[in-house]
Amino acid sequence: MNDFNKWHNDVVGQRTVDELNKHNFSARYFSNRQEALDYVFQLIPEGATIGMGGSRTGMELGLWERLVTRGHELFNHNQEGLSQEERIDRRYKQLTCDVFLTGANAITLTGEIVNRDAFGNRVAAMMFGPKKVIIIAGTNKIVRDVEEADKRIKMYAAPMNVKRYEMPNPCLKTGECVDCNSPTRACNITTVLSRRPPLTDIHVVILGENIGF
Repeated sequence: MNDFNKWHNDVVGQRTVDELNKHNFSARYFSNRQEALDYVFQLIPEGATIGMGGSRTGMELGLWERLVTRGHELFNHNQEGLSQEERIDRRYKQLTCDVFLTGANAITLTGEIVNRDAFGNRVAAMMFGPKKVIIIAGTNKIVRDVEEADKRIKMYAAPMNVKRYEMPNPCLKTGECVDCNSPTRACNITTVLSRRPPLTDIHVVILGENIGF
């Protein structure tokens, strides 16, 4: 990363964190990946059960492997070899775990967290249920406002996740959302966290790099 990119990530990342904190989220910015990971693990109590929201960012950071090594029980519905019933069961367990780890589709410069889901287990767990929620996002997820968040999701996040799971949706061919009625549609639920829900302890970690979808 050159100095200009780092400068821009630092400025935009810190601006976003400041607005998130004004909205009662507990937000921190890190330009260094290892420092961000160390902070995340400080937030996770020993022995806590962990729900995993299918975050590509978490996968790229190697979070899941580190959590297994640390001895946590993980509720990961994307684990290979699970039956459909087991995947559904793990989605339910994510709603009542000790710590829910996830990413975000977009975070605005004005302090809103925007997500779009197929099933709703991820956004439900982000709002209410787990004792603690940790959202990790790179500065590539930062957009100007909710309107720009919608555009980012339609042009990038949604089709990339459809490709990730090889869903037979129109955006697999077009590379952008076309508001389909496919049985495997991935864009069924949209949430905007404008402020921290009062009963949910939400921590947002912004990392100064391009990571995740």
